[in-house]
This record gives sequence, C-alpha cells and structure tokens, in this order.
Amino acid sequence: MAEIWLTEREVEKRRQKLDYLKGERRLEIAEMLKIARGFGDLSENAEYDAAKNEQAKNEYDIAVLEDELQHVHIIDESALSSGGVNIGTSVTVRNAKNGFETSYQIVGTTEADPRKGKISNESPIGAALLGHKAGEKVDVHTPGGLLTLEIVCINA
Repeated sequence: MAEIWLTEREVEKRRQKLDYLKGERRLEIAEMLKIARGFGDLSENAEYDAAKNEQAKNEYDIAVLEDELQHVHIIDESALSSGGVNIGTSVTVRNAKNGFETSYQIVGTTEADPRKGKISNESPIGAALLGHKAGEKVDVHTPGGLLTLEIVCINA
C-alpha cells in the first residue's frame, strides 16, 4: 500500500475508531450472534446471517484501518510554511474565467471530502496547487477542460 498522508488529528480519529471496532463493536456483534443462535436452526436463521455479515464487515474495517495506520505519514502542521500550498494548508482560489472564489484544504487521499472543502493532494486541483504561492495563477487540467485559478490566500 502507498504512503497515506494524514494530520495527527485524523490519525487519532482512526486509532479511536480502531479501538472501538476491536473492543466494544466486537462485543456488540458477539451478543448479536448469541441472541441469533437462540432462535434455532442456523441454516434458516436470517438474524444469524445478518450478524455474521456484520462480523465480517467489522473485521474488514479493522484490517483496513490497521493497514492505513501502518502506512501513515503524519503531516507536521507546525512545520507547514504559510508561503506556499502544501498538504495540510487551506487555500482560497479565484476562477480566472468567472471570478468565483472557492476555499479548499489540501489533505491526503484518505482524508479527502470535497463536500467539506477537503481535496486530495493527488486530485487535479490539489496536485496543481501544491508548491505555488499567493498571487500566482495555476492552470489545472480537469475532466471538464483547462481551468485557470489564481491563489488568493493561503492559511497554514
């Protein structure tokens, strides 16, 4: 698996979720299985099948989180320079064509959530902005065509 870039806060969230899945959630599923077994014949027991499916999903989620945490690269937010766009910085850009301004936070791929303004450093816009400074214009090749963005401001 490739290196995953995360902030310390996001790493902590994943560790907490992993602890929950390995502890409390496993116990909840074990209780579900125990109750479902009490309903009788397991070959025709929908509750038992649902609990086993939930158990499999939980174990998969645990494996994914453990793998992510094994390959994590923590973004040192205190070392980010406010001079240029980097992973962990927030940036406001203006579309040169229509003047519309948008703010993004550049994050690692697993933290990306475009609806919340968090874009991946590997996305077309995120990758194009990396390393540039306020006032610069950046051409971005998107599926919709060429987009020219002017960097209005950068916040670490």
